[in-house]
Amino acid sequence: MSTIEKSIEVNVPVYTAYAQWMRFEEFPQFMEGVKEVKRLDVKRLHWKAEIAGQDTEWDAEITEEMADQRLAWTSRGGAIKGWVATFHPLSDARSKVMLQLEYAPQGVAENVGDALGVVSLRVQGDLERFKEFIEKRGRETGAWRGQV
Repeated sequence: MSTIEKSIEVNVPVYTAYAQWMRFEEFPQFMEGVKEVKRLDVKRLHWKAEIAGQDTEWDAEITEEMADQRLAWTSRGGAIKGWVATFHPLSDARSKVMLQLEYAPQGVAENVGDALGVVSLRVQGDLERFKEFIEKRGRETGAWRGQV
């Protein structure tokens, strides 16, 4: 199992970054390979993605949510076993998004990709696309303010 940690600074308030991140349905707009994310209920998500050229689906469960600070979930199936996103205010108009994920490659292609750092590069690219997405809009596309 690999642990990948990446971060990025975004020119939006922490509230805006967090609120956008909670819009899971928007992930395909900035996450490479993600085709669809559906919220099944308050705690559960269903993912469809292409990983290493293969279509795959899995469910994830939100295990921790602290508004504007932290979000964690675990996956049932799929290569990404756990994910933590934290949000840190740098100023009133700037914040830092940090991701940590546990990745368990499945099969030859994923193991080779992991050894070559492909997943790490993909995560960094996803964060860069998130930055572009949220800064271009200047506000979130909607806001989930629920509790888990």
